[in-house]
Amino acid sequence: MASPLITGAVVSEETAAPAAPATRPFGVPHPTPPRLGRKRRGDGWTALAYLWPGLAGFVFFIVVPLIGSLVISLFEWPLFGSPTFLGLANYQKLFSDPTFYTVLLNTVIFAFVYTALNLVLALAVSLWLNTRIKFAGFWRVVFFLPAITPMVANALVWRLLLSDDGLVNSALAGIGIDGPSWLSDSRFALASVIAMSVWQSFGYNVIVLSAGLGGIPKEILEASRMDGTNAWQRLRSIILPMISPSLFFTMTMTMIGAFQVFVQPQILTQGGPGEATNTFVLYLYRNGFVFDRLGYASALAWMLFIVVMLITALQFAGQKRWVNYDK
Repeated sequence: MASPLITGAVVSEETAAPAAPATRPFGVPHPTPPRLGRKRRGDGWTALAYLWPGLAGFVFFIVVPLIGSLVISLFEWPLFGSPTFLGLANYQKLFSDPTFYTVLLNTVIFAFVYTALNLVLALAVSLWLNTRIKFAGFWRVVFFLPAITPMVANALVWRLLLSDDGLVNSALAGIGIDGPSWLSDSRFALASVIAMSVWQSFGYNVIVLSAGLGGIPKEILEASRMDGTNAWQRLRSIILPMISPSLFFTMTMTMIGAFQVFVQPQILTQGGPGEATNTFVLYLYRNGFVFDRLGYASALAWMLFIVVMLITALQFAGQKRWVNYDK
């Protein structure tokens, strides 16, 4: 019978003879297949060795103070002397304190107005810097400088500018306008604190939003221009949806920081006139370290924590309607 190689016949996989198994040298053991799903011994300790510095800082500087503040809020705890257990009396006193509602309202007004002005100004400046102007990097540094300058120094400069005989009123007098008492008139005091705060911090949001604008593909904007869209249509339909994650981040972080405002009213107005610029953290500080009521101050701190958490939760719940993470 002729060989298939000679006659040109095709050998199928069914008719072909099976290949001989690979031989191993005598005495060489077969390799053990790796066991899936099991960690190597010691991996957990290695991971812990890398994580423990951060975990230690989190425990000692976040968890322990939180628990300590909660415990202190249940006591009448003076700076010097023995604490007295009160239970929930500090929280009951808080809801019957008229000043609490005043400072809460001041803080809410400050937070929402400050956040809105901050984001609008930061977005406008970011759009301007994204128009291929000359020295854009230089202008970014100029706008960012107040954010890295000590806030106390900035507040002192603004207090000099807004004093009754300061530079602002002197400039207004030069054009025949009698300037108001910006820091001692309750009609202008909170607005002055908001203005200083926006100037201080909007540069950080300029950097974040500029990075978001830089991530928009130029081809999309060019295609929209070819379709005949104007600047407002591109902003509303293309730019804002594509930088919505950056907007959400800046809005959330700015709002959280606004509820913790302290230095600006403390330096500019000392919370006055009256209670016009007294904010939550300033009132908390005074109760703890001026009025010697650490227990009541801790109760205020926990109320602030709850308010900020609720507002942040609402922001995260509402982001599904307007934040677009698709590229």
